[in-house]
Amino acid sequence: MVGQDTVALLGTGTMGAGMARNLAAAGLRLRVWNRSPERAEALKDVAQVASTPAEAVDGADLVLTMLWDAEAVAEVMHRAAPALAPETIWVQTSTVGVDGVERLAAMAAEHRSVFVDAPVLGTRKPAEDGTLVVLASGPDEVRDRCTPVFDAIGSRTLWVGPAGAGSRLKLVVNSWVLTVVEGVAECMALADALGLDPALFLAALKGGGLDAPYVGAKGGMMLAGEYPASFTVEGAVKDAGLVMAAARSAGAQVGVLERIAEHFDAAAAAGLGELDLAATYLAHKDPVRAPTGGSPDGR
Repeated sequence: MVGQDTVALLGTGTMGAGMARNLAAAGLRLRVWNRSPERAEALKDVAQVASTPAEAVDGADLVLTMLWDAEAVAEVMHRAAPALAPETIWVQTSTVGVDGVERLAAMAAEHRSVFVDAPVLGTRKPAEDGTLVVLASGPDEVRDRCTPVFDAIGSRTLWVGPAGAGSRLKLVVNSWVLTVVEGVAECMALADALGLDPALFLAALKGGGLDAPYVGAKGGMMLAGEYPASFTVEGAVKDAGLVMAAARSAGAQVGVLERIAEHFDAAAAAGLGELDLAATYLAHKDPVRAPTGGSPDGR
């Protein structure tokens, strides 16, 4: 019975913890593992906690990875591989880039796993609420097997083609995310430099055709000077690098993103790496000023 599949979730950090609780709430048999054991132990009320990746995947029907980058995913799956049964479905949901997803697909083929590339749109709160958007790509014949998992963690699943297409689309979307946040930060800083209250920028957009919930959310953080992390500056630096590498390989021009990446690099160099990416605003105003309020959520 599809709904009774056993799912092994490797990675229960900022994103994975919320995903785990939603998988369990959907009635899926769940095992969890995390590099920092205490983060997996926090889920012992809803899942079986494994001490190793191999223990987690042993006998699982579907393995789901939510880890920092391709290197982390590959390292963990290498440890899990001895216990993987042939034809186990491996759903990777991390942001790993084009080269990374190709490496992971090759690793799946080596271990005779069925590889589904399904990075997600959304941060900690959507992960907790089960409202992520899943950018799924992989073999048509396993879609039905993946549906209970995707329905549990997300509000919508978009199947976009063969495995790897999901990661390529995720880079496109994250390029937009970085552009929006940096644009808001720059406009807020410009308003301040022109002697205006930066709040007036957001007020001018509010409710109109130029407004967007994400603009208000990140702009609100900048106004409050509080940056509890849902997607960190460090994550923005990583993802900008993945986007630029993919663009260079494809011969695409991303000059705007290259300049944006410089600002996120400056924010990270100023010690803001573990704060929300909205803290790029401080790199425009005063790179050495410590932000007030909020505390970063680790992965």
